[in-house]
Amino acid sequence: MRGLRSIVVFLLFLSLARPAAAQEPPSDDDVNRVASELVCPVCEGIPLDVCTTEACAQWRSEIRAQLELGASDDEIKAEFVRQYGERVLALPAASGFTLWIWIVPPAALMLGALGLWAYLRRSQPTATMGSISIDAIDREAQAAIEREVRDQL
Repeated sequence: MRGLRSIVVFLLFLSLARPAAAQEPPSDDDVNRVASELVCPVCEGIPLDVCTTEACAQWRSEIRAQLELGASDDEIKAEFVRQYGERVLALPAASGFTLWIWIVPPAALMLGALGLWAYLRRSQPTATMGSISIDAIDREAQAAIEREVRDQL
């Protein structure tokens, strides 16, 4: 019994004394995943993951460092917004004034499609011929054919 207790204490000691498992450093894909959602504050509208300036390389290094510290993607983006403003977000937040950016284009597209559909529907020629129905024309044509056949015989 004493030997079992010694082994358990030894294993417990090893688990506590062991250094924390080293996390794998973030890959370039991890960095680019976050960087693709940000735009370079210096260059006009170029995503941070493809920008070749030295400033963007430094910002990607900052993203890597924050990922190594365990920061989430949203926390990193929030830090960049805090430092540089909303203009660093590739996609603006869907709230406040920027909500219009998310609403107006789809609404305009739907209204345009509806207007085009209504216009095309109105501009199609109608297939009516006054008050005469197609059946009446067929009966008249059949009667004329029968008269001609009788006259030929």
